[in-house]
Amino acid sequence: MHVQTTQPAPFGANVTIYIQLKGTQSESALPGIVRWIKADEMGVQFGLLGARETYAITEMLAER
Repeated sequence: MHVQTTQPAPFGANVTIYIQLKGTQSESALPGIVRWIKADEMGVQFGLLGARETYAITEMLAER
């Protein structure tokens, strides 16, 4: 996931992305690890996700 931020975490850092996914009742906390960083942005690889989170992300990407 590409994340725009004024304070990118260091490469290799464990992070949690908090996001309201479509079709969910509450905010989801998605675990990940920082795979690349640049000024004001970073790339995060998701860790293990549940079926609901995976489905919601897939549906969100399909709409694009």
